[in-house]
Amino acid sequence: MKPIRLALGGVALLLACATAAAAPAQTVLGKDFTFPNAIVGLPSKLSDFKDLQINHFSTNDGVKLAYWEAGTGKPLIFIPGWSANGAQYLNVMYLLSKRYHVYVLDPRNQGLSQHVDYGNRISRFATDLKEFGDHLGIKKADYVGWSMGASVLWSYIDLYGTKGIGKVAFIDEPPSIYSHADWTEKERLEAGAITSDAERMIDSFTSPKAPNKMVVDSQAFQRATLMDSPYYQNSESFAQAFVKNDIEALKRVMFDHVTNDWRDIISKRINVPTAIFTGVYSDSLAAQRWIHSAIPNSVLHVYAANEQGDHFLAFKNPLKFTAELDAFLAKPK
Repeated sequence: MKPIRLALGGVALLLACATAAAAPAQTVLGKDFTFPNAIVGLPSKLSDFKDLQINHFSTNDGVKLAYWEAGTGKPLIFIPGWSANGAQYLNVMYLLSKRYHVYVLDPRNQGLSQHVDYGNRISRFATDLKEFGDHLGIKKADYVGWSMGASVLWSYIDLYGTKGIGKVAFIDEPPSIYSHADWTEKERLEAGAITSDAERMIDSFTSPKAPNKMVVDSQAFQRATLMDSPYYQNSESFAQAFVKNDIEALKRVMFDHVTNDWRDIISKRINVPTAIFTGVYSDSLAAQRWIHSAIPNSVLHVYAANEQGDHFLAFKNPLKFTAELDAFLAKPK
């Protein structure tokens, strides 16, 4: 789960662009963008990523969802976390588009997708993901869910099984954010729960209030604002330039997200090759180890402190992350 930052991720600044036909990202967004850090092997400007496009489709309940795409080859679909968007995946997409047809779907009320006051449940987000695959005409793809995006994938597997999934990766999402009062400490740790008060947690995540650890025990706030990676500085500055958060829109799915417990799906329904990515600064490292133990033959990557091992590891250390993800996806089943 990704903490809110008022200027980053979320709702489209240029929502009308989401209704346009597929076009180069620079055309859809209306201008070029120069990244603050020039990094060898990555774009210096948005226009350097000539293959990057933005498109949209409409769900069966009438919501226009935007998606970012680049590359050719085997389809690889990313589902962002809460309040996140495809702009933040720019480095990840650029690196992986050399080998895959990479997609990032902006969930409803996030990124360049439409704001609506209905369908704000993880199960509906999973249906949106299923309809996205149908829209693309993809019968099978590899999927990567980060933060709440992993929960969307767990719901997708609950509803539709794994027939349409080749391989799957989850990035640092606990099976249950909410801790029940009668759980033992072992259960809480294995579930990864960080709060026992969903309403107060949501309030702390969507207002300037600083939560104490009795409300929510999380390092993610501090790690999100720690601009300790030039890759992360680039992708976050790009997201900030083109998207803004609508707090009320983002809050709509949060209670449903916080109160789900996915341990039954994780332990009983996942029968495809699985990779789990986490780090030493994760709020739910014990839970990531539990997920690894619950899914047969899964692989676990735990990033060290000097490897940007926090909730944002894919964006802070995209070279390592994309190399390890590529190795996992390329390995024969």
